[in-house]
Amino acid sequence: MKPGVAFIGLGIMGHRMLTNMTAHGGFTLVGGWDPGAGARERTTAAFPDLPLAEDPAAIVAAPETEVVYIACPPAAHKEHAQAALAAGKAIWCEKPLGVDVAESRALVDAVEAAGARNAINFPFADGQAANLIDREVKAGKLGEIAGVDIRLHFARWPRDWQAEATWLAERAEGGYVREVFSHFVYLLRRLFGPVALRDAAVRFPADPRLCETHFTALLDCGGVPVSAAGGSGGVGPDQVEITVRGRERSYRLWDWNRLKSSDGGDWRDELTELAEPRQDGYRRMLDNFRAFLAGAPNTMPSFRDALAVQEIVEAILASGGRSGDSGAA
Repeated sequence: MKPGVAFIGLGIMGHRMLTNMTAHGGFTLVGGWDPGAGARERTTAAFPDLPLAEDPAAIVAAPETEVVYIACPPAAHKEHAQAALAAGKAIWCEKPLGVDVAESRALVDAVEAAGARNAINFPFADGQAANLIDREVKAGKLGEIAGVDIRLHFARWPRDWQAEATWLAERAEGGYVREVFSHFVYLLRRLFGPVALRDAAVRFPADPRLCETHFTALLDCGGVPVSAAGGSGGVGPDQVEITVRGRERSYRLWDWNRLKSSDGGDWRDELTELAEPRQDGYRRMLDNFRAFLAGAPNTMPSFRDALAVQEIVEAILASGGRSGDSGAA
């Protein structure tokens, strides 16, 4: 059986998920909805057989819809998740779960009280690089964990391929702390358990509409110290990486799917047998989700997991001072 999926939001992530599900072949694409004419036109051009609805209620309520996949900007996640909940459908939502922590807590409580199937799209839940680090950490192969470093930098934010998603540049819903750093908070929780924020500083532009340009944060995971820093601007390649440093072995996960290790000498590549690590990651993500829907063993993150991540992310962003200044929590 191929689960029927309705798409709420046909922008960058919705379009990417349509592409990946089509290539995967394990899902039925029921239909899609987006309020933007441009997004609808691009979707029709790329997926001419996908029915587009005039309003989201029609495809959410359709009997062939088993899953509502939500890929709109995060402030609207709660509205569409509640509609899926009322219709008795499974919910797969892009991160962040939301931008208002109180609203997200209420949503998680409602979803859990109803017993609704719910999941969040954190690909580190089953990426091979993340899996290898997780196995090695839990087997004690790294020795005592000395600390974790997370480094992010973007020459342009939003990135060029995100330019049409203008909300990503705005403070209300966007920014790379929500969009990118949230993945690494999830990974920290997977590797080491609950994450506590100890200190943070954020710099915002003078324009109050715009999202952060730089941040630093100190976190703690059950005694494991974590330092995180990010910035945007300047020329050069983007940087997206996490380094887990053990007394006996360290791992560096970079560019989302690539992995290096060191026993004290130079970094050496891991998982070299993967010819296309990014595509392998997409396939594993969708296999994991199908297992979740079937009630089989899986590692899909829940709304409750995403709420814990959101609480850390929003606390960091709340530490910012006046526009143009940095602030410390």
